[in-house]
Amino acid sequence: MVQAIPKSLTLAEFLKLPETKPAREYIDGTIIQKPMPQGKHSVIQGELSAAINAILKPAKVARVFTELRCTFGGRSIVPDSCIFVWERIPRDEDGTIANVFRASPDWTIEILSPDQSQTRVIKNILYCLQHQTQMSWLIDPREETVLVYRPQQQVKLFDEPHQVLPVLPFAKDFKLTVEALFGWLLE
Repeated sequence: MVQAIPKSLTLAEFLKLPETKPAREYIDGTIIQKPMPQGKHSVIQGELSAAINAILKPAKVARVFTELRCTFGGRSIVPDSCIFVWERIPRDEDGTIANVFRASPDWTIEILSPDQSQTRVIKNILYCLQHQTQMSWLIDPREETVLVYRPQQQVKLFDEPHQVLPVLPFAKDFKLTVEALFGWLLE
C-alpha cells in the first residue's frame, strides 16, 4: 500500500532527506512512498531496461536509468525506468554521469505493482508529459497490457500478442512485441 507521510516539507527540505527503499516521491507538497516492487515488476523492469540499453547505449543514442530520481517542475519523482537521449543526460564537469537529474526524462516506463494506485501512476505520467516527456508506457503485468501516453494524443492500448510497441524516433531500432514483453515472465 502506498503510504503518505503526513509532514509537509518544501521540495528543498525533501531533497535533503536520506533516500529510502522503496523510494519516496515529492508531489504537490506531499511525500508518498512507492510500493516495494514484486517479482513480475522486477523481471519486466530488469529485462526491458537491459533490452533497450543493448540497442541504444552502444550507439550513444540514449540510456535507460532505473529507479532514478528526477526533479523538475516542483516535483521529485522516481519512475520505474526512464530514458534520456544521450545529449540530455546530466553530466559532471569531468564527463561522468551526474548524481542529480533536474530534468524530465524523454521517455518514462511505469510498471504497475499489485498494491499500487493506477490513478497515482497516471498522474505522474501526465505530469511528465506536461514537462517535455515525449512518451510514457504504463505496463500492467496482471492484465498483460501496455498503455502508451503521448502529449496531446489519445492513449493507445496494446494487448494483442503480435502488436509491436511504439517507440520514439531516436529508439527506432528497438522492437518489442506485447508477447515478447510478457514472455519474460515465463523465463
